[in-house]
Amino acid sequence: MPYNYLLDPKSRRAHNIELKSAVVIFDEAHNVEKTCEESTSFDLTPYDVASAISAVDRLLAEQAKEVSHGNTFTEDFNVESLNSGLKVDITTIAKIKQILLDLEAAIDSYEVPSDKGITKPGIFIFELLERAHLTYDSKTAVYEALEQISGYLAGQTGVFLNTNGLQKLSDIIQLVFCGEPSDKDRDLQMQTNTAHFKVHIHKDNSFNRKKQNTDVWASTASKKQGNILSYWCFSPGFSMQELVNQGVRSIILTSGTLSPLSSFTSEMRIEFPVCLENSHVIERDQIFVSVIDRGPDGVQLSSAFDRRFIPENMASLGNTVANLSRVVPHGLLVFFPSFPLMEKTLEFWRENGQADRIENIKPMFVEPKGKGTFNETIDGYYNKVNDPASKGGSFFAVCRGKASEGLDFADTFGRGVIVTGLPFPPKMDPRVILKMKFLDELSCKKTPGLKYLSGNEWYKQQAYRAVNQAIGRVIRHKEDFGAIFLCDHRFKGSDARAQLPSWVRPYVRLYDGFGNVVRDASQFFRVAQKLRPVVEKKNSAAGSCGAVCQPDTQSSGLTSSLLSSQSSHTQKAKMLDSHLPSLKRRRLNEQSGASGMARICIEYECGVQDSPRRPVNLLDALERGNGCSDAAAGKDTASHLSTRLIQFDKRMDDEMRGGKRKIKLVHEQKPSVLEDVSAEGKASRAKIFLADMKKSLSQVNFERIVQALQTYKKTDDLEALLTDTAVLAEDTNTHSLLRGFYQFVRPHHKKKFDERCVELTGQGCGYKPDHSLSKDDKKTLMLPSDKQPAVALSSSSAMSTCSQLSTEQLNKGGQHLSQKGLKEPQTGGAPKKEVHSAFLADVKKALGAQKSAQLFQAIHSYKQNDDYEKLVTTVVSLFTERNEDFSLLLRFGVFIRPHHKKQYKEMLDALIGQSC
Repeated sequence: MPYNYLLDPKSRRAHNIELKSAVVIFDEAHNVEKTCEESTSFDLTPYDVASAISAVDRLLAEQAKEVSHGNTFTEDFNVESLNSGLKVDITTIAKIKQILLDLEAAIDSYEVPSDKGITKPGIFIFELLERAHLTYDSKTAVYEALEQISGYLAGQTGVFLNTNGLQKLSDIIQLVFCGEPSDKDRDLQMQTNTAHFKVHIHKDNSFNRKKQNTDVWASTASKKQGNILSYWCFSPGFSMQELVNQGVRSIILTSGTLSPLSSFTSEMRIEFPVCLENSHVIERDQIFVSVIDRGPDGVQLSSAFDRRFIPENMASLGNTVANLSRVVPHGLLVFFPSFPLMEKTLEFWRENGQADRIENIKPMFVEPKGKGTFNETIDGYYNKVNDPASKGGSFFAVCRGKASEGLDFADTFGRGVIVTGLPFPPKMDPRVILKMKFLDELSCKKTPGLKYLSGNEWYKQQAYRAVNQAIGRVIRHKEDFGAIFLCDHRFKGSDARAQLPSWVRPYVRLYDGFGNVVRDASQFFRVAQKLRPVVEKKNSAAGSCGAVCQPDTQSSGLTSSLLSSQSSHTQKAKMLDSHLPSLKRRRLNEQSGASGMARICIEYECGVQDSPRRPVNLLDALERGNGCSDAAAGKDTASHLSTRLIQFDKRMDDEMRGGKRKIKLVHEQKPSVLEDVSAEGKASRAKIFLADMKKSLSQVNFERIVQALQTYKKTDDLEALLTDTAVLAEDTNTHSLLRGFYQFVRPHHKKKFDERCVELTGQGCGYKPDHSLSKDDKKTLMLPSDKQPAVALSSSSAMSTCSQLSTEQLNKGGQHLSQKGLKEPQTGGAPKKEVHSAFLADVKKALGAQKSAQLFQAIHSYKQNDDYEKLVTTVVSLFTERNEDFSLLLRFGVFIRPHHKKQYKEMLDALIGQSC
């Protein structure tokens, strides 16, 4: 269970957890320190107090109204006679309101600079709360009244009242006024309880954001900026002692990053009679560790605040990662200090070409911020690494993120890890500043037998513990091997290396040049792979799809023979529930395959249902070349998640670009098993999309949108669908959900839907002209070439066009353009010049002068800059507007240069099932 269930007294009470005589084991115990401190701290915001006042005021008015309607009022009258659910009288409710008003006034009475707050000793909390008549003497009565009011309001129907503020005040009373000291010992108890706390009062900088979310019934107090009262604990020992007081038998803390143990045990403030530190089970030839202080271009690598966003630094880091990805086999992990730094760096790489280089070697998968798509992203990475036709994959994540905490990247899933910097906490954060001061005060006291870290030592330790956690994702067992690359010049210092794990320190190497790192790393992997050869991977694309899309193999329709082709390590790595229980995916009607709601999404694009649904579109085919296999129906699940655009929500990026399919020419062929697998994959993606939407929306909005989808399916009314889904455009967090509907919009509506998304969210869905082709249109295009509509030739137009753009003008007689003839019957042994001229004449006749000029300009630019993607984008947009022009798209292959021929054929095959 999560740490806070055991460490937080509120959670223990809420879940009825009894710990007497229990053995408590904390895994990944390096996180215990932070959890202990947070579970005994609080931040009381103006919104909390205002919402509590609003709730009590509403209840007071309601009860006063009922009293005024009564015929009699005696001394024994109380609200219980009117409503048995509330067991406090109206006078008590009025006192609670006054306490809240006094507390709000007391907090706001302090003049606080806007850029910083004021800090007081922990015992100051009693002085402040006493101004609101909250003391040891009154705490029990106030707490019981708050519990009664909160419980009563939570059970009321009708207009919702926010009771979070009341509940928070109840928790504060229990935290601050813990224990029952006698009058004689009360002062000493108060000093002891607050010795490890600080009171911090600062301005509510989130006022503008909170104000928009304020309840319409809130008091006027919520409409002005106020102060936040923070009561922060800086010693995890406070919670650990509370845990011991519960009567536990033993407490066991396990982690690979607890060192130095002396300072850690001192902060825990409990005795550890047994301390055990083990070395790693690996040998010298299983680990390679290098500090890389400069990139291939000689630029110093640094994630320091003053250098992290310098273009030369980011470019050099990108070149470093690209070069290392060539050396490291299979899976490569890249860790950044923070999400903002990773986002800006990847954006820079995308704009300047480094991302393309990495993508071409190891497709990139990026850790998302939210939990919704983490499973899908990590599964895509696993599948790509497992794919025998690929060179592996690269996974980009952040220190202290989900991927760096407890996830197992054993064997091929993590042959190398790159750490791009030191993840220091934000040094100007008030809580970090006060923590450092608190530790400096403790270290100055020099208590006998206890060794505390100084504030600066703790600050550095937080960064290195996060680095060590990231390093620990690789080399997971005694037969595993891997490389660790520390890409920041600060790792060269002896102090920095001393903070690394004990099993890493002996193998750290320092190099003078980047080339030497590449040379030695290559040699390391050559030797390691010979000594510990990897079992040859089998192609299990269909099985992988089942693992990703349908955890239940029966519902996925896959046979056990398909699933058995995966190794045991692969199966374990994909069981994310065992790694991160909080990421457990909600299953929607697994036993019945696609649910009714999921089936709605599948049936939006009505048309031929027996054509295979292949996740490939035009530009994906251009980018990936021959990366797709016709025999593996589920193989592209991993490929979708890797994209040159480096979008951080991988699945929503695919949804945004439209439903991906492959149109193939099939003659009298019965539905195959691959078609069933494709349908199952579509059903699974629909179920995942609906599950994400359900998590993000309220029940009312979710049901409304589901009904809108059903109506759209029946009526084909796009405007009605846009009206009902407009709620998704109100919050930036749900914009991706709105764009995600693009894949389910029918072809003739896709362009309009894309335009509306641009208006509502500022970002389109990646519309392309071929998205508007219906299945019937594409089915027509699947006719044999001899049945394609013929285009009459005109010798006069041919001569006219030839004079504008001849073959000589295109390549000046060189061998830049393909000189192969067309596969379709042409005019016998006509010279190539006549073939080009005839084609260009047909183009001018079919497209008209304006569009022909556009095409000729694209061809001329292609000759100058060799920009294949730009050329094909223009060609496809021109030749797919009408069915009869598809024959021109086939014939255009004569203008494609030899090194692009294969890509062009792949694109044609993906679009119409034929190639030139």
